[in-house]
Amino acid sequence: MTLVDYIPSDGQRRIAQAITEAEKHTLGEICVHVTPRCRGDVMRRAAQVFNRLGLFRTRHRNAVLVFVAYQDRRLAILGDVGIDGVVQQDFWDGEVELLGQMLRAGRPVDGLCQVITRLGEKLAALFPAERDDVNELSNEVTYDEMDDD
Repeated sequence: MTLVDYIPSDGQRRIAQAITEAEKHTLGEICVHVTPRCRGDVMRRAAQVFNRLGLFRTRHRNAVLVFVAYQDRRLAILGDVGIDGVVQQDFWDGEVELLGQMLRAGRPVDGLCQVITRLGEKLAALFPAERDDVNELSNEVTYDEMDDD
């Protein structure tokens, strides 16, 4: 199964647009990564992807990764040290729960867009946009065809 089998091209565009809109109000960065499988601990796997994609390279260390392993129905939301240190765990848990509900309902694009909007609101409250802000990371959905754990 390829990415377009799980998230069609128009859905990928909606997700990228949701990220663009969310990031207009914050210095934070939001990324979505999709893979079919996740062996082992989902948070450890998300951290590996976070590092492989270089999400730790943002100026304020406030990138957030939304990680979805759709065949295994596993997901994680992982914030870099700049945001994770100021956001309570219950916020992350609530967003994971919301996204999980949407994925189980067969609405991955709607769920991702909704969570992206909520993440953007949280980031905007903690890291409001500045005039000289630049988009440091791609807003496109990244994808692995298989788990390389």
